[in-house]
Amino acid sequence: MARAVALIAVVLAAVAVVWTARGGGGEAPARELRGRVVRITDGDTIRVALAGRVERVRYIGIDTPEEVRPDTPVQCYARRAAAENARLVAGREVRLVLDVESRDRFGRLLAYVYRGGDGLFVNDALMRGGFARTLTIPPNVRYAERFAALARQARRAGRGLWSACPPA
Repeated sequence: MARAVALIAVVLAAVAVVWTARGGGGEAPARELRGRVVRITDGDTIRVALAGRVERVRYIGIDTPEEVRPDTPVQCYARRAAAENARLVAGREVRLVLDVESRDRFGRLLAYVYRGGDGLFVNDALMRGGFARTLTIPPNVRYAERFAALARQARRAGRGLWSACPPA
């Protein structure tokens, strides 16, 4: 009987280890990368030097007005959003935190971006300042509620694009 109990305990422990490793026991550990911003594409996309290569990185959860979309006029507040993104991260070290899906259909790396040195959460700062709207694309939804709340606050306060641009 003692052997059966010991065997069951070992099996349960093994199941718990496998379950946790696969993300079943809570939030999966975030995958992180570190690099230096080498170019600002627009308000929500940057190029980052990572381990000897340059990656296009699209911020998760936010969407800034378009400035560089082919055959599309520059949208209201696009240049201001790109300028703010540049002010925040141009030439700086960044920490990229990936979510469930690491790439979009265009091959861009998808990330929550944190500025080196002070740890500023850049996606959050752009939303808070009224430079972006929410863009929630499952399964990358870790901060969806937070970004929605920040967008509401920026809109109520008339910050950034919320006062400068006509309603979409």
